[in-house]
Amino acid sequence: MSNLAIKVEHLSKMYRLGEINNGTLWQDIQTWTAIKRKKEDPHSKIGENKYSGDKDHFWALKDISFDVKQGDRLGIIGKNGAGKSTLLKILSRITTPTEGIIKIKGKIASLLEVGTGFHQELTGRDNIYINGAILGMKKRRIDELLDSIIEFSGIEQHIDTPVKRYSSGMYVRLAFAVAAHLDSDILIADEVLAVGDAEFQKKALGKMQDLSTGEGRTVLFVSHNMGAVRNLCNCGIVLENGNIRKASANIDELISDYLRNFVTDTKSTKWINNGNYSDRRFIPLSMELQEEDGSEIKDDISNEKNYKIKLSFEVQELNHLLVFCLIFTTVNGDVLFISYPMDFIKDYKPTIGINNIYCIIPKNILNMQEYIISLGAGIHNVVWVIDPYKYDITIKMNINSKIIINPYGNNQTIISPKIEWHNN
Repeated sequence: MSNLAIKVEHLSKMYRLGEINNGTLWQDIQTWTAIKRKKEDPHSKIGENKYSGDKDHFWALKDISFDVKQGDRLGIIGKNGAGKSTLLKILSRITTPTEGIIKIKGKIASLLEVGTGFHQELTGRDNIYINGAILGMKKRRIDELLDSIIEFSGIEQHIDTPVKRYSSGMYVRLAFAVAAHLDSDILIADEVLAVGDAEFQKKALGKMQDLSTGEGRTVLFVSHNMGAVRNLCNCGIVLENGNIRKASANIDELISDYLRNFVTDTKSTKWINNGNYSDRRFIPLSMELQEEDGSEIKDDISNEKNYKIKLSFEVQELNHLLVFCLIFTTVNGDVLFISYPMDFIKDYKPTIGINNIYCIIPKNILNMQEYIISLGAGIHNVVWVIDPYKYDITIKMNINSKIIINPYGNNQTIISPKIEWHNN
């Protein structure tokens, strides 16, 4: 482990659903003892795949192994329920594994839950000391770093205000500022930037990159924001149903493969709510790519035609701060643009009941490749209702023809608009 920061060998984590119930107290004690001693359950069925799960067991992680070199910035990506947070909790020693070995070289600083240890009635300054102490910092060291932490958080004006009056964005700024200044060898961050604004996300990613490249620290980063993962990480793994489906030292290749094969494995141009989204402030019902006249798309999608994206949603509880948008990205996770109806329809406000709205994608803009269109919604500057980086409300737009083909590679660009020229 000379140049390794973390070595994971055959790691598994099993949760028993409900209570142990084999029928007798003696059998229950035998099962419980076996689990505690990390032995196989003597009452499991002979020959069954222990990782397959049943009505009584759930394997959050299944026999995974990987290494992380010192100074690496490892991105851990996957859908909700893939096992990402469980893995980080085990590495942070918050929970114990069922099976496997973990070897860690150095001190770990974890930022798994925003504002863990914050006391609502105390000020931001007081909570820096409390949070720092929880994370293992000495008071003398916090005194030395206090000004730097406050400056990095960007909330100097409110640092002596009780944190109960902080927004979620201010929470994450302060919590991350403390964690980023810890004297640790390994920094573990789990979706901590999801509620931060764009400016702070860029600042935080830059800080983590500096910690890795400048100070040689190792970073493990979990996020559904593929742009953030690409900007920070140099390697990564993809988790699916507790297994490592793919690992690569090339983060661009890994993200492209993940978005193409794991997130957007459906070729559908239509999304319909399957009942998983029910926030009364904004309930998405359907999103569909259509011909400009509203008819179903039956032919190949060409960039020589206009297309329509129709969105239907229901509002049961009116909030005047509700905003929603469509986010256009490539399969590599590059964000092309974000479109809000409020940018075009003056004073647009959703109403109670079912709302139908559509936008027009103009012709002669996008070049030939696949694009992902995601829905996002939230209460402005307060909280996500539909986090586009966490929830997979997406449709695909696969353009099958180029605008122009020339010998200079214009057909390789993401956008290729027809620009107006004049000969005077």
